[in-house]
Amino acid sequence: MTAASCTRKNAALVDYLWIVGAVVVAAAFALLVVQQRRGQSLLLPALVGSVGAFVLVAGWLFVLDPGTTKNEAIKTGGLAGGSVVALYALWLNDRRRRTDEARQDIEVKRQQLEDARAEHDRSRVAHERFARSVELLGHEAEQVRVGAMHALAGLARSREEYAQTVLDVLCAYLRRPFGPSGEDGPAPVDERVDERELEVRLTAQRLVADLLPRADQADAPVYNLDLTRAYLSFFDLSHRQVGNLVLRAARLHESNSFHHVVVRGGAWFTDAYSHGKIHLHDAVFHGKAWFSRFRCRRRADFSRTRFLGPHKFAGVEFREATTFENCVFTQPIDFSEARFLGGVDLRPATPTIARTHAMYVATDEENLLPEGWVVDRRDDGTGLVRS
Repeated sequence: MTAASCTRKNAALVDYLWIVGAVVVAAAFALLVVQQRRGQSLLLPALVGSVGAFVLVAGWLFVLDPGTTKNEAIKTGGLAGGSVVALYALWLNDRRRRTDEARQDIEVKRQQLEDARAEHDRSRVAHERFARSVELLGHEAEQVRVGAMHALAGLARSREEYAQTVLDVLCAYLRRPFGPSGEDGPAPVDERVDERELEVRLTAQRLVADLLPRADQADAPVYNLDLTRAYLSFFDLSHRQVGNLVLRAARLHESNSFHHVVVRGGAWFTDAYSHGKIHLHDAVFHGKAWFSRFRCRRRADFSRTRFLGPHKFAGVEFREATTFENCVFTQPIDFSEARFLGGVDLRPATPTIARTHAMYVATDEENLLPEGWVVDRRDDGTGLVRS
């Protein structure tokens, strides 16, 4: 066979080279579909496709440009085959990335499930702890009740959602019957039992105050106190803030402090009785401040307190010195049927309209009244105030 005939034969083979490449590419595509359906590796279809692309591009280049050199055809075909391999590498990298993301999502969900399970366990333990502590509040031994109160306070500090419930329980304990039934009733029969119970109640009072946020704390949660008919002694809510403060018919003994308190909601001291001093100076009442028929045997200090909402002092009775010096009243004051028997300082920070129907003061005591107010003296040592 001569060299010329070999060259012609090779040229004929080159003319059909692109067909071989196309067949190999088609076979690679079919193999890709089969492997993908079976969930097997796509490396073999990628390699076959790379070879097919190399042959197809090189052969097609010879058909389009017969003058193309063998090196140029091999280089161009190699680029085509390498592109297929590069595409496979990119697909493989994307698959690995999606697999990692799916694994991370699974890990996040697993962590969330574990957190939810742990939170459920903590909630269950907290419920059991709360129920057990409430049960122990009825124990006969005083030290057990004190321990139960501290357990409840610790629960309220560790889990904020229990704070209002714990405060309600402590207030309910303070509302239990205790002490003399009347304002000036007889002493308890068993003084020792009362002293021990008083220590328990003082603990409850301190814990109530400790659980309330400070008055200067910004964006603090608002908690309500219901101390209706409660027996309170040395109760101290100074420099605290509270939502609603209910002290209807409460009995306040010794000295009780509400100075610098901030009441976000309403305050009700209706029918309450203070046997000792009451300190209400520098307080702020944002809502209602109802003191109707409030009675106080000792000194009462309301100086510099701000009443920013409706307020009422109708029917109050103060037996010792009482001061409202530099108070702020944003609405007219109602002192109807009020009795100040130990002297009173009613000089507010700003001029204020007042209702003084049947308001009396002791004429033998020092009374500092706003300008323009008149006292009509009576034979019984009292004077009728007219504003």
